[in-house]
Amino acid sequence: MSFTLTKTISFKHCDMAGIVFFPRYFEMINDTNEAFFDQALGFSFVELHKDGAIPTAEISTQFKSPGRLADVIEIKLDCTRVGRSSLGLEYTATCDGQVRFTARATIVRIDLKGKSMPWPDQVREKLLQHLI
Repeated sequence: MSFTLTKTISFKHCDMAGIVFFPRYFEMINDTNEAFFDQALGFSFVELHKDGAIPTAEISTQFKSPGRLADVIEIKLDCTRVGRSSLGLEYTATCDGQVRFTARATIVRIDLKGKSMPWPDQVREKLLQHLI
């Protein structure tokens, strides 16, 4: 089951030419992750960070077409793998049917010392429901 977050490209996302500065897409990817946990899973991303963190361990991105100021993009997130403490994710960002970027990432739940930590059972159950 896919999750989609809609974002409007604002001035802060753009360079002087009005084109999205590509690192801003990584912020949007993280915004999508947070919204997915909060809205689709019903688990606060903030709460899950109280005893650890969920950093991105790996990410690969292809930029297909430039985003521009005031574009409204839809970032679709799909869960591709649920591990003991990791999660495989795929993203497709589109605007008016045109792909802006695609990405694949792995996020990992870690404790405060940086060691992997399993997903809570309730979170894992919800993640498995979103697995494609």
